[in-house]
Amino acid sequence: MKKIILPALAILLFTQSPAHAINDKYRKQLEASGCTQVSELEGCDIHKTRAENAKAGFSNPQAPAATDSTTSPPPYAGQWVAKSDAGTTVATIRIDAKENVWVNGERVKAKRTDGTLQFHQGKLTFTIQGDRRLINEDYWSDSDAGTRGPIQVE
Repeated sequence: MKKIILPALAILLFTQSPAHAINDKYRKQLEASGCTQVSELEGCDIHKTRAENAKAGFSNPQAPAATDSTTSPPPYAGQWVAKSDAGTTVATIRIDAKENVWVNGERVKAKRTDGTLQFHQGKLTFTIQGDRRLINEDYWSDSDAGTRGPIQVE
């Protein structure tokens, strides 16, 4: 009897497919309306806008609010200083609201990659993290000398 039950159980476990709770269309409706699955059960209407649901008393504090890029500056904007391990200044960096970058007063090209803003000047590569909650993740590296150091906001 045990010889039949164990293989049958193993076959059953291997043939089960994963269950997905919501599909893509429903997820997009939840995001656009500001509802969650729980608040929808409480009366939040996924066919209304986020503002209409907030006015009705339904709000999702964990959902990202729609941001207007003209009102909030990008996380990279500001004055930055690249320092060596000894504490000396390697470079001064300025980034404006349109993500134009100047290193030591010289304009350089920058690109966004994997949540960071990266740019080069000579052998130096600068990487500034977009998520400002991450501390000590901004750094510079010298590919020629093999050195690396922190970048700090002023």
